[in-house]
Amino acid sequence: MNIIDAMSDPHLFKHQFGGDSWQAWRIILSAFYGLPIADDDLLLFKELTQLEKPPEAPRDELWLPVGRRGGKSNIAALIAVYEAFFNDYSDKLAAGEIGTVMLIAADRKQARSVMRYIGGLINYSPMLKQMVIRETTESIELVNRCCIEITTASMRSTRGYTCSAVILDEIAFWMIDGANPDREIINALRPSLATLGGKLIALSSPYARRGVLWDAYRNYYGKDSNRILVAQAPTALMNPTLDPAVIEQAYLEDEASAKAEYGALFRTDVESFISREAVEAVTIPDRIELPYARCNWYVAFVDAAGGSGQDSMTCAISHTDKQTGQIIVDAVRAVKPPFSPQAVVEEFCNLFKAYNVKQVTGDRWGGDFVQEQFRKRGIQYQASDKTKSELYSELLPLINSERVELLDLKQLKTELIGLERRTSRTGKDSIDHAPGQHDDIINSVAGAIVNASQKRQQVPSPRWA
Repeated sequence: MNIIDAMSDPHLFKHQFGGDSWQAWRIILSAFYGLPIADDDLLLFKELTQLEKPPEAPRDELWLPVGRRGGKSNIAALIAVYEAFFNDYSDKLAAGEIGTVMLIAADRKQARSVMRYIGGLINYSPMLKQMVIRETTESIELVNRCCIEITTASMRSTRGYTCSAVILDEIAFWMIDGANPDREIINALRPSLATLGGKLIALSSPYARRGVLWDAYRNYYGKDSNRILVAQAPTALMNPTLDPAVIEQAYLEDEASAKAEYGALFRTDVESFISREAVEAVTIPDRIELPYARCNWYVAFVDAAGGSGQDSMTCAISHTDKQTGQIIVDAVRAVKPPFSPQAVVEEFCNLFKAYNVKQVTGDRWGGDFVQEQFRKRGIQYQASDKTKSELYSELLPLINSERVELLDLKQLKTELIGLERRTSRTGKDSIDHAPGQHDDIINSVAGAIVNASQKRQQVPSPRWA
């Protein structure tokens, strides 16, 4: 049984995928699996792929920039179930080896969302349910020595598997730099597909013109390849049941964002803020923290948080070397939630006092509450007169001119490299973290560096002179 037959079988998935609204998806899957496409559907096939004729044989990889609410999660679940339940790899598997259909997302929360769709498809069919040996929140093991497993976008966690298929969820929003860049994850995955001749399927709303999804689109969209098929489609084409008013409202509120979210177009208003090479050039290898030195005049910056959300509370301390003019980051602290804000303030104040810092600058989060907590512990807290976007703008030339020395902290580098510059409709630039990422540490570090650079001409004589 092929995947199109399964979509139309009343005992399997017709209840979910039998309607006319799934026709565009049926055409894409037919092309990917090398199945016939009716003459009446060739025009839509060309619109989706920009190819003159459909493939005559299955392809190894499918890359799909598709608009939001276009049915990607449902299709990811369908492919996962089909690849795991309807294939037998026993003759290719070694004793004790399992063929894994791996579903990878930026985080486990997103992956589990697709796992719920998978569970819904399995539970509808008594035949499929009988094949399940063991089920957890993150895996489903079957009698045919296949397994569906969810995991996060990590080079380490994806190694060591024998995969019959790999499904990449919302890959446009994975990191392109940092500890687990999308390109390195894909490179780590491809060998796992070799034994079983497995397929790689990437589904995502598009984002910036960078990363592996953009590369696949740029290199293969509208071009014949005997290995890779790329299709692109807006939400309205893939899910005609969605209320058009939802899309219209999105365009009214933010046209640039809506073109990507619902129009499936890669954004032209987003670009990387800083290169990895520039960051590496100012990072001092193996330097984690510097001790207090009486001859230095230290400044500190705080990025406050409430302790119950997703943001860490962070602080950074820096100073300017009076001989070289280098702005040196001395210490960084980050406390992940959940935490008590009062306890974190106490910890930070002890650190500041160790560096003889009596006044700090910070963001405006929490208003008087944050200022009062620091004041109670003998530290004056002054709200910054700069937004974080302004701090990042002033940080960039300092790094590019190599006037900065950064600590060798993985999360610091990841957050800095992950910053993006965005241009609004009015032409104004803003700098912020990418969707799903964080900038808690780099916000504090940027504030400490910029403040230190501005105090360079105001540094008093050493207190011991």
